[in-house]
Amino acid sequence: MPSPNEPKIYLLPNLMTAGNLFCGFAATLRIIEAATLVTNGHSAGTLYHEAIAFILGACVFDLLDGRLARLGGHESPFGREFDSLADTISFGIAPALLVYQIVLRDFQRTGWLIAFFFLLCGTLRLARFNCVAAANADKPEKDFSGFPIPAAAGLIASLTLFMLWLQADDRTIGPWKHALPPLLIFLSFMMFSHVKYPSFKSVNWRTQRSISGFLGLIFLLAFTAMNYQWMPAVLFVSFLIYGFVRPFISKTIRKEIEEDETDEPESPVI
Repeated sequence: MPSPNEPKIYLLPNLMTAGNLFCGFAATLRIIEAATLVTNGHSAGTLYHEAIAFILGACVFDLLDGRLARLGGHESPFGREFDSLADTISFGIAPALLVYQIVLRDFQRTGWLIAFFFLLCGTLRLARFNCVAAANADKPEKDFSGFPIPAAAGLIASLTLFMLWLQADDRTIGPWKHALPPLLIFLSFMMFSHVKYPSFKSVNWRTQRSISGFLGLIFLLAFTAMNYQWMPAVLFVSFLIYGFVRPFISKTIRKEIEEDETDEPESPVI
């Protein structure tokens, strides 16, 4: 007989979280395999591409798990903790290891510290988020304070993909790789900044748009898929900048962008 304290595991949202965790694990394996190839004097461009694809795939799974949980009203403390543990792998370890293998390994101990600093800040941010979500379970906030760690990982992965695309052979990154360590440090501080970012929790399966808005979204998705080498980087950079310009945008335009059409409190993400 199960213990009364045994947590309930809701199937669909936690399956998405498991998918997130799998992508982070697969990305980590690909980066380790790339390190072996580089050590033996071979090109690791294909493995880097696969690792980046897994990190971006984890972003998609992370987006879906919260939406499914809120849609069915299946938020749970178990889901919230499981999600954060998966995020630590997919958005903490994987991108830090990716940047370390590409460029930070050349700086030895300093490279270790920079990669670990990003992982530390990301993990602390996830722990802080869980504490705030648990304390404000009855009235969760609609905005994120600081840059979300999935967006930080997506930005690192998409920019790395863009750098690979800039090279003619599509297998090496070249001198652009030296922009990654400062970016890693900057995003580490951004995760604990007071810059507000929308959580887009009001965007769900019941969100309605005009036909023109729907067609525009379809065009954006199709254009991104057709230009996957650089368009994801544009989207993540735009989101990063949006937090800085958001206070200067009118409330009407912000509502249109963020789909903030209701004042009803949202449940915390799983």
